[in-house]
Amino acid sequence: MTDGPIRSRSATEEASGSRRDRTRPPAPEPLPHPVADNHCHLDISDGDDWFSTEEAIAAAAEVGVTRIVQIGCDLPGARWAVEAAERHDALVAGVALHPNEAPGLAEAGELDAAIDEIERLATSSDRVRVVGETGLDHFRTGLEGRDAQVASFRRHIDLAKRLDKVLMIHDRDAHDEVLRVIDEEGPPDRWVMHCFSGDATVARACLDRGAHLSFAGTVTFKNAGALRGALRVTPWDRILVETDAPFLTPMPYRGRPNASYLVPLTMRAMAEVRGDDLGGLCAAVDATTTAVFGAW
Repeated sequence: MTDGPIRSRSATEEASGSRRDRTRPPAPEPLPHPVADNHCHLDISDGDDWFSTEEAIAAAAEVGVTRIVQIGCDLPGARWAVEAAERHDALVAGVALHPNEAPGLAEAGELDAAIDEIERLATSSDRVRVVGETGLDHFRTGLEGRDAQVASFRRHIDLAKRLDKVLMIHDRDAHDEVLRVIDEEGPPDRWVMHCFSGDATVARACLDRGAHLSFAGTVTFKNAGALRGALRVTPWDRILVETDAPFLTPMPYRGRPNASYLVPLTMRAMAEVRGDDLGGLCAAVDATTTAVFGAW
C-alpha cells in the first residue's frame, strides 16, 4: 500500500476543473472541540502536489479534525480504504460500489461478483464500519442504468443490515426514489445521508425514518438556501459533518481542492446558520459520530 493518494480525479472532472486554482487553501482557525470528517476520499488526488495520507491526517488534527471515515467507491478504492484504516489510527473505512459504478458492472456481468467482494472486504477488518457510499444518482446515470443502480443499492442495504454496519447513502437528484427503496427494504439501525442535498421537507422525511444527515461544504454555498433550511430542522443528535474531499470545498475557497483540515469552515457556517454555540455544536457532532460509527 502507498501512503499517498493513488488516483487522480476522473477525466471529466479534470477537464471541467482544468483552469481552476488548485493551490491548497490556508488552514482555518482550529475548532474549540474535536470533530470527525465522516466522509472523505484520501485515495483521490487533486493535482500532482497534493497531501499524502499522513500529511492529510496531520493537517486535519492540527485544526481539531481528529478522526476521518475513508470511503472506497469501487473495488480498488475499497481495498485501499481497508488497508489505510488498518495502518492509520485516525481512520476507519467504508466499502461499497458507488451507484455510478453499478451500470457498467451489470453490463459486463460482473455486478454480483463485485458486491460479493465488497462483502468480503466489509468483514475483513473491524476497522470497516460502513457499507457505502451506495445509493442512487440520477444526475450522471440515465434511465438505461437506473435498474442496475437500484439492484446494487438493494444488495448494499442487505449487507449493512446483515453485517451490522452503517449504511452510507449517495443521493443525487433521486430523493423520492432513494426513500422508496429504503421503505421497501427497511433501513438498517444506523444510516447516513451523505452530503445531504435536500430541503427541509426531504430532511424531515429522512429523519422520520431514522437517518442521520451529513452536511458538507455545499451548506456554505450562496445558492444553498434550501439546504440551510434542512440544517435548521435537523436535531443536534442527527447532525454529522463531512468534506467529501477532494470535492465540495466550502466557501470562500469553492473550486479549490478540499481536504479534512477545512472542516472548521463548514462547522462554523453550520453553527451560524443554526444560531448555535460552536463548541456545543462540535461536541454534539463528535458524540453523534461515535454513536453512529463507534469509537476509534
